[in-house]
Amino acid sequence: MTSNNCTVRKAVIPVAGLGTRFLPATKAMPKEMLPVVDKPAIQYVVEEAVNVGLHDVLMITGRNKRALEDHFDRVPALEATLEAKGDTAKLESIQAASNLGDIHYVRQGDPKGLGHAVLRAKQHVGDEPFAVLLGDDLINAQDSLLSDMIDLQARTGGSVVALIEVEPSQISAYGCADVEPFGEDGFVRVKGLVEKPAVGEAPSNLAVIGRYVLHPAVFEVLEKTEPGRGGEIQLTDALQVLAESDGEGSGVYGVVFRGRRYDTGDKLSYLKACVELACDSDDLGPGLRDWLPGFASRLGK
Repeated sequence: MTSNNCTVRKAVIPVAGLGTRFLPATKAMPKEMLPVVDKPAIQYVVEEAVNVGLHDVLMITGRNKRALEDHFDRVPALEATLEAKGDTAKLESIQAASNLGDIHYVRQGDPKGLGHAVLRAKQHVGDEPFAVLLGDDLINAQDSLLSDMIDLQARTGGSVVALIEVEPSQISAYGCADVEPFGEDGFVRVKGLVEKPAVGEAPSNLAVIGRYVLHPAVFEVLEKTEPGRGGEIQLTDALQVLAESDGEGSGVYGVVFRGRRYDTGDKLSYLKACVELACDSDDLGPGLRDWLPGFASRLGK
Protein backbone atom coordinates (compact mmCIF):
# COMPACT_ATOMS: atom_id res chain seq x y z
CA MET A 1 0.00 0.00 0.00
CA THR A 2 1.58 3.29 -1.05
CA SER A 3 1.05 6.37 1.08
CA ASN A 4 1.09 9.92 -0.19
CA ASN A 5 1.89 11.16 3.31
CA CYS A 6 5.23 12.98 3.08
CA THR A 7 5.65 13.78 6.80
CA VAL A 8 8.09 10.86 7.06
CA ARG A 9 10.70 10.40 4.34
CA LYS A 10 13.43 8.27 5.90
CA ALA A 11 13.66 4.74 7.20
CA VAL A 12 16.28 3.39 9.60
CA ILE A 13 16.92 -0.36 9.63
CA PRO A 14 19.22 -1.69 12.39
CA VAL A 15 21.00 -4.81 11.11
CA ALA A 16 24.09 -5.10 13.32
CA GLY A 17 22.99 -8.19 15.26
CA LEU A 18 25.05 -11.39 15.22
CA GLY A 19 22.20 -13.82 14.48
CA THR A 20 23.37 -16.38 17.04
CA ARG A 21 20.00 -18.18 17.07
CA PHE A 22 20.69 -19.39 13.53
CA LEU A 23 24.24 -20.66 13.99
CA PRO A 24 25.97 -22.28 12.21
CA ALA A 25 24.06 -20.92 9.16
CA THR A 26 24.94 -17.35 10.17
CA LYS A 27 28.60 -17.99 10.97
CA ALA A 28 29.69 -16.43 7.66
CA MET A 29 26.42 -14.94 6.39
CA PRO A 30 24.32 -12.16 7.94
CA LYS A 31 21.04 -13.45 9.34
CA GLU A 32 19.22 -10.79 7.29
CA MET A 33 20.43 -12.54 4.12
CA LEU A 34 18.72 -15.83 4.96
CA PRO A 35 16.34 -16.51 2.05
CA VAL A 36 12.59 -16.34 2.51
CA VAL A 37 11.41 -18.18 -0.60
CA ASP A 38 13.48 -16.41 -3.30
CA LYS A 39 14.54 -13.15 -1.62
CA PRO A 40 16.64 -12.45 1.47
CA ALA A 41 14.61 -11.41 4.51
CA ILE A 42 16.07 -7.89 4.48
CA GLN A 43 14.70 -7.19 0.99
CA TYR A 44 11.13 -7.63 2.23
CA VAL A 45 11.80 -5.04 4.94
CA VAL A 46 13.29 -2.51 2.52
CA GLU A 47 10.40 -3.07 0.11
CA GLU A 48 7.94 -2.37 2.93
CA ALA A 49 9.59 0.98 3.60
CA VAL A 50 9.77 1.94 -0.06
CA ASN A 51 6.13 0.96 -0.66
CA VAL A 52 4.96 3.66 1.76
CA GLY A 53 7.18 6.31 0.20
CA LEU A 54 10.32 5.98 2.34
CA HIS A 55 12.91 5.93 -0.43
CA ASP A 56 15.76 7.15 1.81
CA VAL A 57 16.94 4.11 3.78
CA LEU A 58 19.76 4.00 6.33
CA MET A 59 21.03 0.63 7.52
CA ILE A 60 22.88 0.48 10.84
CA THR A 61 25.37 -2.30 10.21
CA GLY A 62 28.25 -4.06 11.92
CA ARG A 63 31.13 -6.35 11.06
CA ASN A 64 30.50 -9.17 8.57
CA LYS A 65 27.53 -7.34 7.02
CA ARG A 66 29.17 -6.59 3.67
CA ALA A 67 26.79 -9.03 1.95
CA LEU A 68 23.92 -6.62 2.66
CA GLU A 69 25.62 -3.84 0.74
CA ASP A 70 26.51 -6.20 -2.10
CA HIS A 71 22.92 -7.41 -2.39
CA PHE A 72 21.53 -3.92 -2.96
CA ASP A 73 24.38 -2.93 -5.28
CA ARG A 74 24.58 -3.32 -9.06
CA VAL A 75 26.36 -6.35 -10.55
CA PRO A 76 27.06 -5.26 -14.15
CA ALA A 77 28.78 -8.51 -15.21
CA LEU A 78 25.88 -10.65 -13.98
CA GLU A 79 23.34 -8.31 -15.56
CA ALA A 80 25.19 -8.47 -18.89
CA THR A 81 25.29 -12.28 -18.76
CA LEU A 82 21.55 -12.55 -18.08
CA GLU A 83 20.80 -10.00 -20.79
CA ALA A 84 22.89 -11.93 -23.32
CA LYS A 85 20.99 -15.10 -22.44
CA GLY A 86 17.67 -13.34 -22.81
CA ASP A 87 16.76 -14.25 -19.23
CA THR A 88 14.60 -11.20 -18.64
CA ALA A 89 12.86 -12.51 -15.54
CA LYS A 90 16.08 -13.10 -13.57
CA LEU A 91 17.56 -9.83 -14.84
CA GLU A 92 14.56 -7.88 -13.59
CA SER A 93 14.64 -9.69 -10.24
CA ILE A 94 18.24 -8.71 -9.45
CA GLN A 95 17.77 -5.17 -10.76
CA ALA A 96 14.73 -4.76 -8.49
CA ALA A 97 16.92 -4.94 -5.38
CA SER A 98 19.40 -2.31 -6.60
CA ASN A 99 16.65 0.04 -7.77
CA LEU A 100 14.58 0.03 -4.57
CA GLY A 101 15.74 3.35 -3.19
CA ASP A 102 18.64 5.45 -1.94
CA ILE A 103 20.29 3.12 0.57
CA HIS A 104 22.99 4.32 2.97
CA TYR A 105 25.07 2.49 5.55
CA VAL A 106 26.69 3.42 8.85
CA ARG A 107 28.30 1.07 11.34
CA GLN A 108 27.03 0.86 14.88
CA GLY A 109 30.49 0.21 16.30
CA ASP A 110 29.91 -0.88 19.87
CA PRO A 111 26.96 -3.29 20.26
CA LYS A 112 25.15 -1.21 22.86
CA GLY A 113 21.57 -2.10 22.00
CA LEU A 114 18.70 -0.89 19.87
CA GLY A 115 18.62 2.57 21.43
CA HIS A 116 22.28 3.07 20.57
CA ALA A 117 21.70 1.83 17.01
CA VAL A 118 18.87 4.34 16.54
CA LEU A 119 21.06 7.10 17.95
CA ARG A 120 23.68 6.38 15.27
CA ALA A 121 21.10 7.59 12.73
CA LYS A 122 20.90 11.09 14.20
CA GLN A 123 23.15 12.84 11.70
CA HIS A 124 21.47 11.23 8.71
CA VAL A 125 17.90 11.75 9.90
CA GLY A 126 18.25 15.32 11.10
CA ASP A 127 15.29 17.18 12.57
CA GLU A 128 12.37 15.24 11.09
CA PRO A 129 10.25 12.23 12.06
CA PHE A 130 11.49 8.89 10.77
CA ALA A 131 10.58 5.21 10.71
CA VAL A 132 12.54 2.37 12.28
CA LEU A 133 12.06 -1.13 10.88
CA LEU A 134 13.74 -4.08 12.55
CA GLY A 135 15.14 -6.55 10.07
CA ASP A 136 13.83 -9.60 11.96
CA ASP A 137 10.17 -8.64 11.56
CA LEU A 138 8.39 -9.29 8.27
CA ILE A 139 4.95 -7.71 7.84
CA ASN A 140 2.62 -9.03 5.16
CA ALA A 141 2.77 -6.75 2.12
CA GLN A 142 -1.03 -6.46 2.02
CA ASP A 143 -1.22 -4.89 5.49
CA SER A 144 -1.12 -1.12 6.03
CA LEU A 145 0.66 -1.11 9.40
CA LEU A 146 3.50 1.28 8.56
CA SER A 147 1.24 3.64 6.61
CA ASP A 148 -1.21 3.72 9.55
CA MET A 149 1.66 4.51 11.92
CA ILE A 150 2.91 7.36 9.72
CA ASP A 151 -0.58 8.85 9.60
CA LEU A 152 -0.96 8.58 13.38
CA GLN A 153 2.41 10.26 13.94
CA ALA A 154 1.34 13.15 11.69
CA ARG A 155 -1.88 13.55 13.66
CA THR A 156 -0.32 13.44 17.12
CA GLY A 157 3.15 14.90 16.61
CA GLY A 158 4.60 12.29 18.97
CA SER A 159 6.13 8.85 18.43
CA VAL A 160 4.29 5.68 17.45
CA VAL A 161 5.00 2.02 18.21
CA ALA A 162 3.50 -1.13 16.69
CA LEU A 163 1.84 -3.52 19.13
CA ILE A 164 0.51 -7.06 18.96
CA GLU A 165 -1.51 -9.07 21.46
CA VAL A 166 0.42 -12.06 22.81
CA GLU A 167 -0.33 -14.80 25.30
CA PRO A 168 0.36 -13.41 28.80
CA SER A 169 2.87 -16.22 29.34
CA GLN A 170 4.94 -14.91 26.39
CA ILE A 171 5.09 -11.22 27.33
CA SER A 172 8.47 -11.51 29.07
CA ALA A 173 10.08 -11.93 25.64
CA TYR A 174 8.97 -8.43 24.54
CA GLY A 175 8.75 -4.83 25.50
CA CYS A 176 5.29 -4.39 27.03
CA ALA A 177 2.97 -1.36 26.79
CA ASP A 178 0.58 0.07 29.36
CA VAL A 179 -2.08 1.79 27.25
CA GLU A 180 -5.42 3.56 27.14
CA PRO A 181 -7.80 3.94 24.16
CA PHE A 182 -7.11 6.75 21.72
CA GLY A 183 -9.60 7.57 18.97
CA GLU A 184 -10.72 4.74 16.73
CA ASP A 185 -10.35 1.04 17.37
CA GLY A 186 -6.77 -0.18 17.15
CA PHE A 187 -5.17 3.11 18.18
CA VAL A 188 -3.97 3.64 21.76
CA ARG A 189 -2.01 6.11 23.85
CA VAL A 190 0.96 4.56 25.59
CA LYS A 191 1.21 5.49 29.25
CA GLY A 192 4.28 3.41 29.96
CA LEU A 193 6.68 0.81 28.56
CA VAL A 194 8.48 -2.01 30.33
CA GLU A 195 11.26 -4.00 28.67
CA LYS A 196 10.73 -7.77 29.05
CA PRO A 197 8.68 -7.72 32.27
CA ALA A 198 8.27 -10.82 34.40
CA VAL A 199 5.05 -12.74 33.81
CA GLY A 200 2.57 -11.45 36.37
CA GLU A 201 4.18 -8.01 36.51
CA ALA A 202 3.33 -6.95 32.95
CA PRO A 203 0.79 -4.10 32.66
CA SER A 204 -0.89 -5.74 29.63
CA ASN A 205 -0.47 -8.43 26.98
CA LEU A 206 0.39 -5.83 24.32
CA ALA A 207 3.91 -6.42 23.02
CA VAL A 208 6.04 -3.96 21.07
CA ILE A 209 7.19 -5.33 17.72
CA GLY A 210 9.79 -4.08 15.26
CA ARG A 211 8.10 -1.04 13.71
CA TYR A 212 8.42 2.51 15.07
CA VAL A 213 7.73 6.00 13.75
CA LEU A 214 9.72 8.36 15.93
CA HIS A 215 9.86 12.09 16.52
CA PRO A 216 13.46 13.36 16.37
CA ALA A 217 13.14 14.39 20.02
CA VAL A 218 14.04 10.77 20.74
CA PHE A 219 17.69 11.49 19.87
CA GLU A 220 18.18 13.98 22.71
CA VAL A 221 16.61 11.52 25.13
CA LEU A 222 18.75 8.62 23.90
CA GLU A 223 21.90 10.69 24.40
CA LYS A 224 21.01 10.89 28.09
CA THR A 225 19.71 7.32 28.49
CA GLU A 226 21.85 5.11 30.68
CA PRO A 227 22.29 1.42 29.86
CA GLY A 228 19.34 -0.58 31.12
CA ARG A 229 18.35 -4.23 30.90
CA GLY A 230 21.21 -6.37 29.59
CA GLY A 231 23.64 -3.46 29.89
CA GLU A 232 22.25 -1.98 26.67
CA ILE A 233 20.72 1.39 25.80
CA GLN A 234 17.06 0.46 25.46
CA LEU A 235 14.82 2.31 23.03
CA THR A 236 11.88 1.51 25.31
CA ASP A 237 13.52 3.51 28.12
CA ALA A 238 13.76 6.57 25.87
CA LEU A 239 10.16 6.17 24.73
CA GLN A 240 9.08 5.93 28.37
CA VAL A 241 10.60 9.38 28.93
CA LEU A 242 8.77 10.79 25.90
CA ALA A 243 5.51 9.21 27.08
CA GLU A 244 5.78 11.06 30.39
CA SER A 245 7.03 14.41 29.06
CA ASP A 246 5.37 17.56 27.73
CA GLY A 247 6.28 19.79 24.83
CA GLU A 248 7.28 19.23 21.24
CA GLY A 249 7.75 15.59 20.32
CA SER A 250 6.24 14.28 23.54
CA GLY A 251 3.66 11.54 23.75
CA VAL A 252 3.83 7.93 22.56
CA TYR A 253 0.99 6.20 20.74
CA GLY A 254 0.42 2.72 19.42
CA VAL A 255 -1.20 0.88 16.54
CA VAL A 256 -2.45 -2.56 17.53
CA PHE A 257 -1.59 -4.83 14.60
CA ARG A 258 -3.76 -7.86 13.86
CA GLY A 259 -2.35 -8.84 10.47
CA ARG A 260 0.31 -11.35 9.47
CA ARG A 261 3.75 -10.88 10.97
CA TYR A 262 6.76 -13.20 11.07
CA ASP A 263 9.74 -13.07 13.40
CA THR A 264 12.50 -14.34 11.13
CA GLY A 265 14.91 -14.28 14.06
CA ASP A 266 12.99 -17.27 15.46
CA LYS A 267 13.52 -20.60 13.69
CA LEU A 268 9.91 -21.79 13.78
CA SER A 269 8.49 -18.42 12.73
CA TYR A 270 11.09 -18.23 9.96
CA LEU A 271 9.98 -21.61 8.59
CA LYS A 272 6.32 -20.53 8.76
CA ALA A 273 7.20 -17.39 6.80
CA CYS A 274 8.88 -19.46 4.10
CA VAL A 275 5.88 -21.80 3.78
CA GLU A 276 3.15 -19.15 3.90
CA LEU A 277 4.84 -16.75 1.50
CA ALA A 278 5.63 -19.61 -0.88
CA CYS A 279 1.96 -20.62 -0.77
CA ASP A 280 1.04 -17.03 -1.69
CA SER A 281 3.40 -16.91 -4.67
CA ASP A 282 2.10 -17.33 -8.21
CA ASP A 283 4.75 -19.80 -9.33
CA LEU A 284 5.29 -21.99 -6.26
CA GLY A 285 1.90 -21.58 -4.59
CA PRO A 286 -0.26 -24.02 -6.62
CA GLY A 287 2.17 -26.92 -6.36
CA LEU A 288 2.96 -26.33 -2.68
CA ARG A 289 -0.70 -26.01 -1.70
CA ASP A 290 -1.46 -29.27 -3.50
CA TRP A 291 1.42 -31.05 -1.74
CA LEU A 292 0.97 -29.78 1.82
CA PRO A 293 -2.29 -31.57 2.80
CA GLY A 294 -0.89 -34.97 1.90
CA PHE A 295 2.38 -34.24 3.69
CA ALA A 296 0.52 -33.06 6.80
CA SER A 297 -1.70 -36.15 6.80
CA ARG A 298 1.35 -38.44 6.72
CA LEU A 299 2.76 -36.68 9.79
CA GLY A 300 -0.23 -37.81 11.82
CA LYS A 301 0.40 -41.51 11.12
